[in-house]
Amino acid sequence: MSKRPSPRTARIGDEIQRELMRLLREEVKDPRVGQVTVTGVDVTPDLSHAKVHVTDLAGRSHAGETVAALARTAGFLRSELARRLTLYTVPQLDFAYDDSIEAGMELSQLIDRAVAEDRKRSA
Repeated sequence: MSKRPSPRTARIGDEIQRELMRLLREEVKDPRVGQVTVTGVDVTPDLSHAKVHVTDLAGRSHAGETVAALARTAGFLRSELARRLTLYTVPQLDFAYDDSIEAGMELSQLIDRAVAEDRKRSA
């Protein structure tokens, strides 16, 4: 059972998410990073680590490459966050692929197909 984040860690996670999105869009030139979206950031209570949830427009098939490329840029991203945020220490960044959006889309398509099948049978 996971604890709910404190308001402070939630706020810091939101700030990190905003800044990471800006950095990925404007500063990171690595083509392996691609079209990445940061879907959330979970910060540990002691602010030592931040789990950064990302998704890529290229899809699940590129998840490993995307996370590996982000891990290579983690040092640069962390140093830029240190310059932009007013934190005593900036958490270590750990990247994880978030496939919840894709899973939701697949589920929605399954529901649409089931509804279409029902309409065919009742017509």
